[in-house]
Amino acid sequence: MWNTIKRHMENYPERLKVARILVENGLSVKNGKIYLNDIEIPRARIAKAAGVDRRTVNETLKTIKVNKELRQIFEGLRSAGHSLKEIARHLELGVVEITPVDARTPGILASSAMILAKSGLSIRQAIVDDPELSPEPKLTLIVEKKIPGELIPEFLKVKGVAKVSVY
Repeated sequence: MWNTIKRHMENYPERLKVARILVENGLSVKNGKIYLNDIEIPRARIAKAAGVDRRTVNETLKTIKVNKELRQIFEGLRSAGHSLKEIARHLELGVVEITPVDARTPGILASSAMILAKSGLSIRQAIVDDPELSPEPKLTLIVEKKIPGELIPEFLKVKGVAKVSVY
């Protein structure tokens, strides 16, 4: 997906910044307007977040509107929803953050989930960064209670895992 967006906007780095903000935040573009699910977002807010002026946002929206391939991508975007990661400690939930060697390695999520299941820990939320969008993608698993330290070596044995943080 990102390669498609980049291909259409590579000659316009400022528009690419706007597109990145839209994608990273799950913001859709419909009829020249920006939405967070069903809530319309002002163009000026996007401009500020992307570090560009409002005209650049307008031009980006025009580019999306006239290009069928881009329009299909941006019309279908939706926010993935809330993340418990930042409030897990306050809710007495456990968090394991896994950094893969290569995020395209199959089985990291499945193996990590199995380690937790065998330890009797239920996953409340799984967040997987898209390797095309994130420079350092991670797998974040939020579980029903604190994660025992002895599980860290088990996660490190999973094929493709480079680093594990538990908190």
